[in-house]
Amino acid sequence: MDAEEDDVPEWADRIKANVAGEVRRRRKEMGWSAQDLADQCERLGHPIPRNVIANMESGRRANLPLVDVMALAAALETYPVCLIFPVGYVERTQELPFQDLVPTWDALRRFTGDEEVPGYDPGLVADYELHASLVHTALAALEEEESARFAARTATGRAQQEEAERRRTRYADEAISAKYTLRRLRRDIRKEGATPPALPPALGDVDPPEADPNTTPEERL
Repeated sequence: MDAEEDDVPEWADRIKANVAGEVRRRRKEMGWSAQDLADQCERLGHPIPRNVIANMESGRRANLPLVDVMALAAALETYPVCLIFPVGYVERTQELPFQDLVPTWDALRRFTGDEEVPGYDPGLVADYELHASLVHTALAALEEEESARFAARTATGRAQQEEAERRRTRYADEAISAKYTLRRLRRDIRKEGATPPALPPALGDVDPPEADPNTTPEERL
């Protein structure tokens, strides 16, 4: 067997060792036995026998299915990526065969898409992140608008009422702007053949039936 062939199992073994080491560390941190972990995996609906967990932790298990990593992570109340790239516990790791060792933190960020890799297609991750930000902005503006509306109704003087009305108008405009941007973003996501995230009830008017194209954004919302 030549050097290149030797590199393939070395990489796979390194990743399995990362997962095994972090599963063992996390399990002991929680005060669990291998049987406790096996029981929790079974409760989650994906049984992993105690002897399989023991063999994995000792390096005797040949394969490590992705579904097992997902179930183990959930059982141990952590994220699958934290088992694969144990930041803070493994200093350097290997991302792919034939590649040099890199800081585990860098490998994790590329794995999750937090660090851009030239030429890689990020899919709709950025759109979904923007969507979440716009939803947060719109909900916060609506809450502030309602607070200002109440302040205007209960104001004891004209100056106080006018200030509350200015605040209400400002937050209403912010909500309209965020909701309008959300509508355009959701349309763009659908044009990609994908499904946009579900909206909270307070933003149910972001996806109304198509309106007259001659109306203004404010009128459509």
